[in-house]
Amino acid sequence: MKKLALLFAGLSLFVATGCNNDDDDNTMEYPIVGTWQPMKVVVTSVPIGGTPVSDGISFDTDCQKTSRWVFTENSGKRTDVGDGTSPGTCQPTFDRNFTYTYDRDSKAIQVKYQGIVEPDKGSVVTLNETTLNIKFEDTSDPTEYQSMTYTLKRIPQQ
Repeated sequence: MKKLALLFAGLSLFVATGCNNDDDDNTMEYPIVGTWQPMKVVVTSVPIGGTPVSDGISFDTDCQKTSRWVFTENSGKRTDVGDGTSPGTCQPTFDRNFTYTYDRDSKAIQVKYQGIVEPDKGSVVTLNETTLNIKFEDTSDPTEYQSMTYTLKRIPQQ
């Protein structure tokens, strides 16, 4: 009986010391740095005491599909492209350099466009290998909350 108790104690000790703690946070963190193609934007307005309204806009024309947001370390360039005045031509509708700050812990992002006084403030909702969702909030009007949530697709670099 002593041998059985000793064997059980030995096995218990082996199990207790042989197992490691797999509670380590091995969550993959993807970089915001890269080239992104805007796929859609959802514009939401919520007036105080009113009905919320959301409108989705897809970037689905051939010209819009050439739009790009390029994030480098702390700066970048945003180029939105739309249909030109002549059939079959494209032209930039928004073409600005920017600086940005991004806090990975809080997911807060602030984008300051060259030539525009107020920065866009918001949060990174999703950031993975292929998708970036950024929600910019506009609280300048105390009677209405507004946000724009962009969905972007990472463009792989060759």
